[in-house]
Amino acid sequence: MTEPLFLQPYFREKIWGGSRLASEYGYDIPSDHTGECWAISGHSHGPATVINGPYQGKTVTELWDEHRELFGNAQGDVFPLLTKILDARDDLSVQVHPDDAYAKEHEGELGKTECWYVLAAKPGAEMIYGHHAQTKKELSQMIENQQWDELFRHVPVKPGDFLYVPSGTIHAIGKGIMVLETQQSSDTTYRLYDFDRVDQKTGQKRELHLKQSIDCTNVPFEDPKLNRQDYQVGDANVTRFVATNFFAVYKWQLSGGIAQFSREKAPYTLVSVLDGQGKLTVDGQEYSIKKGVHFILPYQIKNWQLDGDLTIIVSEPGQEA
Repeated sequence: MTEPLFLQPYFREKIWGGSRLASEYGYDIPSDHTGECWAISGHSHGPATVINGPYQGKTVTELWDEHRELFGNAQGDVFPLLTKILDARDDLSVQVHPDDAYAKEHEGELGKTECWYVLAAKPGAEMIYGHHAQTKKELSQMIENQQWDELFRHVPVKPGDFLYVPSGTIHAIGKGIMVLETQQSSDTTYRLYDFDRVDQKTGQKRELHLKQSIDCTNVPFEDPKLNRQDYQVGDANVTRFVATNFFAVYKWQLSGGIAQFSREKAPYTLVSVLDGQGKLTVDGQEYSIKKGVHFILPYQIKNWQLDGDLTIIVSEPGQEA
């Protein structure tokens, strides 16, 4: 298979979602409360579908199950990564995700370490990222007493920022922010606080998961130490934001010119075009690519060329994925 796998995303409506996935990326979304574009997904709750080539109509889930050779015969019961675009018209709930061991025992799926590349942020926009409790006992007491202002750590963000969110990190994407999220393929979220919102469809406040949140939260919070690297590949500026056992995430920035890329170790590559337009060339075959396009470069593709004006986020599975 020497052809990229171009994908049709899966969309999810959310209480906090908006319409910018349509206005910014041209997607056909289900409503103006669409919060999530599952762009590269093999998760059963929202698999992306191949739209070209011999596997047209197949989901990423089906390809992982039936054609593991496309992924270098990688191990694992499920496709390990999930790429999303999130549109937060309103604040997301404050939440925490379990690690692999807790998630496997309690939810029967992978844990959820994730990261965000900030696509858009209104002036003054903030994330909740981490907390101020020093012990589990203090964390429990502050939650019981609803000392949210004292507990949560607020971080201002702007377009181009990158945040790494390991499992066990209290976090929330703030109102007016869009992100490209790279994460383990998990749909497990423990909701710690939801601003006392009422779901208009049910007339009820959404469920909280206080015990699980306390169980899973890392205490005390520590900022992750990221080994960011910046370098050049042809005419492209490349930034490696993070490389962990779960995934590696890069930005490729091309402002005209040509870049020849080669994959060395990873069995496959996930690609999301965030801005601009240009060409992808594989084995002499040219493919037009533009903002909003997502694709997988399977195992058989070792070399490719990009040219044009492009901002791209790329991810590859880590050693444990």
